[in-house]
Amino acid sequence: MDITEAVTGRRSVRAFTDEPVDLAGIERVLEQAQRAASGGNLQPWHVAVLTGDALQALRSKVGERLSSGERPPSPEYPVYPDTLWEPYRSRRFQNGEQLYATLGIAREDKAGRMTSFVRNWDFFGAPVGLLLFVDRGMNHPQWADLGIWLQTVMLLLRAEGLESCAQEAWSAQHDLVAQVVDVPDQLMLFCGLAIGHEDTSAPVNALRTTRAPLDEVVTWLDEPGPLTSRTT
Repeated sequence: MDITEAVTGRRSVRAFTDEPVDLAGIERVLEQAQRAASGGNLQPWHVAVLTGDALQALRSKVGERLSSGERPPSPEYPVYPDTLWEPYRSRRFQNGEQLYATLGIAREDKAGRMTSFVRNWDFFGAPVGLLLFVDRGMNHPQWADLGIWLQTVMLLLRAEGLESCAQEAWSAQHDLVAQVVDVPDQLMLFCGLAIGHEDTSAPVNALRTTRAPLDEVVTWLDEPGPLTSRTT
């Protein structure tokens, strides 16, 4: 696949078919992703790939929690700042509005929105669930390495004819993950990644989120000067 097509065509796919995934293809992707950039070549990612009984066990445990009304523990890290400021607040709000409009869920339909959100913890029906961990002793630059690795994986999956959705929502279920994956104490769950074949008939997969124009995020300088892209 052309690299430009891989990047511009990638998006979060939230509905998958039950078509089996060739695990040899997943192995190729993970092997190739080992070339992802990493400061000091630390390669701070630790990965568990769940299929079959392991994947079903995790789904069942989360399903039991949701059915009982039990509250999950606090995530091991804050996904977003407590109070977002502009332009980030508006970008996140717009993303939510676009998603639920695609699904036909009204803003006031809180139950419908929650039903849609909890599908995160079913890996959106994907036949493969990837869990990404990081050593608790790592610093912010190594967390950046996780993002570089994750984007590399998502693009390489497209070359295998597969789609994906990165899911920080799994951080809220870290205790249940630890009941399925024997996680060493020094590792922290960062996110999940749903992997499979896209269900092209699902309305949610029609979503194409907007992106900020370059003049909001890029400053061109040919001599010393201020950074003109600002936040408030």
